[in-house]
Amino acid sequence: MDQNRELLKDQTDQDLLITHIFNAPRELVFKAWTNPEQLKRWYAPTNCTIEFKHIDVREGGTFHSCIKNPNYDDCWTKGVYLEVDAPSKLVYSLDNTDEFGNDVLITQHVDWPLKTIVTVTFEDFDGKTKLTLHQNAPEKVAKQTGAYPSWIEMLNHLESDILS
Repeated sequence: MDQNRELLKDQTDQDLLITHIFNAPRELVFKAWTNPEQLKRWYAPTNCTIEFKHIDVREGGTFHSCIKNPNYDDCWTKGVYLEVDAPSKLVYSLDNTDEFGNDVLITQHVDWPLKTIVTVTFEDFDGKTKLTLHQNAPEKVAKQTGAYPSWIEMLNHLESDILS
């Protein structure tokens, strides 16, 4: 019985994993993830905007940003670029903060981790780019918080606004 419960837990607590195919070379897709001017144009869900207090895209570099949503509170985050391997992989921490960079717990979603790691890989795929996004947060919670649909919207913005 305990094995079944553990198996069920593993199935319901799976990390967030999204794959998207872009009709563009991976160098261009990678650049869209690492060029601050391009990020400002697509790295926010529909009807939202992003502002960077600072951004330094290099290993060890940091960022502090705010996604402004007209229907909800501002969403402040900060992070550190842990790996920047052009054009194959990007890894960064993503921490919920206030506008001053202090860590903040999302109280309405207690199962959402205070700190997550986002890993984005870029692979050649029949003349296109296969992007795989992994975030170490439970997928079920990501769907409840809006993080999952926000990632989907942002990837769609990247495709339509930057790469088309």
